[in-house]
Amino acid sequence: MSFIERPPLEPLNGDESFQGVDGTVTDFWRFALPSLSINNTRGWFAEYLVWRALGFDRPMRIEWDEYDVRWGDVSIEVKSTALVQQWDQSRLSKQKFSGLKGQRFDPLTGKYAPEATYNADVYVFAAHTATTHAAYDQLDVSQWTFVVLPRAVLAATGYESIAWSTVRSLSDGVTDFKGLPGAIETAATVDQPDPS
Repeated sequence: MSFIERPPLEPLNGDESFQGVDGTVTDFWRFALPSLSINNTRGWFAEYLVWRALGFDRPMRIEWDEYDVRWGDVSIEVKSTALVQQWDQSRLSKQKFSGLKGQRFDPLTGKYAPEATYNADVYVFAAHTATTHAAYDQLDVSQWTFVVLPRAVLAATGYESIAWSTVRSLSDGVTDFKGLPGAIETAATVDQPDPS
């Protein structure tokens, strides 16, 4: 079996023009990511905030990795939630996080592990706190609050999804953006069970 390695990713700068259609990469970005409050984009933005909090100037996410951030030897999974969504709502959304476990993929065999596990050393739970669209400022990082848990604490629950209230009850408290590095460093020192 041949193995296809992914090449290093060179980020686009947005000024590139498409061949065969009048438009630039920035035009596409505006189409696909018109707001940081859209579900997928909000999740990616939460990942970006963790990268930036840890001192990375130009992070780039890798699709389908087992975790979202690598900080030295520490693997970090980032989950996000918000009360206000980009669709009509009859009430504020319940703040919860899903996909806590995942099946590890072996690219050499092309197979997934038989069981889903907690695959990161540290889990960062990010919650946007705005309760109205008028109050939601997608450029104000102070509207985010975070809880950081070591894998051992999360694994003890056995949960595949978890409510924000439960996450908070399992932690020593919430932190803001500036407190993320210290909270992640503290969580990373907890003895971790092997995820496999």
